[in-house]
Amino acid sequence: MHPNIEDIIQQHDIIVFDAVCVICNGWARFLIQYDKKIQFKLVSAQSPLGIALLEHYQMSTEHCTTMLVIRDGTLYTESTALLKALQHLGFPFNLMSAGYLVPRFIRDFLYRVIALNRYTLFGKTEYCLIPSGENKRHFLENALRES
Repeated sequence: MHPNIEDIIQQHDIIVFDAVCVICNGWARFLIQYDKKIQFKLVSAQSPLGIALLEHYQMSTEHCTTMLVIRDGTLYTESTALLKALQHLGFPFNLMSAGYLVPRFIRDFLYRVIALNRYTLFGKTEYCLIPSGENKRHFLENALRES
């Protein structure tokens, strides 16, 4: 039996990231390094599972404009997604929870300015971060095919 999107969302805490974005790839590498307990599973927005998740949440599959954090079945986007992920990485990263003191409309405005201009500011990566032997446990790319 193949798991459906709802099952995957309930079973895993997920971060969907733009695999061609330099900043997003840096973020994914950061998570691989500092998410020692592998609380979050990484999913490329361009992968079949990433596309299915974006469609599930009725988001564009053509233009990824925000990282998604799905934690305990709840979707977080934009600045809240970033803060939610950092909050669960433990000390010292959880100190960034102080960012919640900044009103969301300001945090999200700043997030959008960077997100919408990320390719112009930082370019696109020439190589995507792909699951390898050393980091494979951090990825959830084949969940739709697993039984």
